[in-house]
Amino acid sequence: MTNDSRSGNRPDWRTRLIQPDVRAPGGFLSLVPAVQRGSTVVFERLADAQDDWRSGRYTYGLYGTPTVLELGARIADLEGARHSFVVPGGQAAIVLAYLAFCTAGSHVLVPESAYGPNKELGPGLLRGLGIEVQAYPPSIGGDIADLIRPKTSLIWCESPGSITMEVQDVPAIAAAAHEHGVPVALDNTYAAGVLFDAFAAGVDVSVQALTKYVGGHSDLLLGTVSVRDQQIHDRVGPIFRLLGLAVSPDDCALALRGLETLAVRLDALQRSTLAIAGWLKQQQAVARVLHPAFADCPGHDIWARQFTGSSSVFSIVFADDWNAARVARFVDALRLFRIGYSWGGTTSLVMAYPAAGSNAREYGARLVRLNVGLEATDDLIGDLQQALALCRD
Repeated sequence: MTNDSRSGNRPDWRTRLIQPDVRAPGGFLSLVPAVQRGSTVVFERLADAQDDWRSGRYTYGLYGTPTVLELGARIADLEGARHSFVVPGGQAAIVLAYLAFCTAGSHVLVPESAYGPNKELGPGLLRGLGIEVQAYPPSIGGDIADLIRPKTSLIWCESPGSITMEVQDVPAIAAAAHEHGVPVALDNTYAAGVLFDAFAAGVDVSVQALTKYVGGHSDLLLGTVSVRDQQIHDRVGPIFRLLGLAVSPDDCALALRGLETLAVRLDALQRSTLAIAGWLKQQQAVARVLHPAFADCPGHDIWARQFTGSSSVFSIVFADDWNAARVARFVDALRLFRIGYSWGGTTSLVMAYPAAGSNAREYGARLVRLNVGLEATDDLIGDLQQALALCRD
């Protein structure tokens, strides 16, 4: 340690507790980004204390420490975005996109297959703000032009849908939207921002729940809002600042660590998931496997053209003779697939969705979503096999 004030009138020890005159030596180069916490930023001169979010300077910890901004910069680099705003979770990312583009009187289009809490915003918070949200069939493609109104301010996509797995023709939707001057936002969490090139497809805003694949270990809550260009950045930035969407640098450090293993985890998850989904496809109790890599999944041909891989989450629909009680018995019988929401972590998960998406009437209570983790593939198949055996009539 060094001490720069060995002589003279030193401040009282109480002052030195708060403003020490000793510092660790410099020159420490680590492979790991530093975790920099702090609310207050100090300035050398009063003239530097300009609270302008456009300046790129640090003004207050609420808007990001170097740890937070490094995570945002790395997500933006992976997605090919102008900038990525880091927010407290995926739902916060969705809300930020709404509030950046919509005001009282706005009309928004959301796919019927969208993430449940996104759809809940329509009849809840957004209706109270005078914003109308209309659901549309996820397979609509360019025909979405017929639903666009003069007051349409935003069109959402989610491809594939995170429960019913419909793959959307995002480029066709974006082209129709842009002809009417309407921005397009995409929930790109399934693809972890890397398996589908949102901005090449014409998307203006790509949101992710970093909680899922980037975090990768079910121990953090974060989201990002990535923007195409400076114009979109200038729409989102002021709203981000005013909403006070602070995030923890410690969580961001975990997400930065997660990025280092994202590629190997996605590869392993894809291999295991395809093997397990393929095995389930052969089971008499399973009427349908909803996985975008399979030819009979809605939108598979679009997935094959637009995606560079698949991830760990898919759904199954049990045979017609399965009811809600039998489905519950199957779920409860699983040992390695833990009952829980979310996906993208190392642990396999299962959840039943008795009335999800546009196909709720068709699937009834027979829809179950699986998230495949990093357990041994054969062990997971064995777990499914024993649960199915317990549910035979």
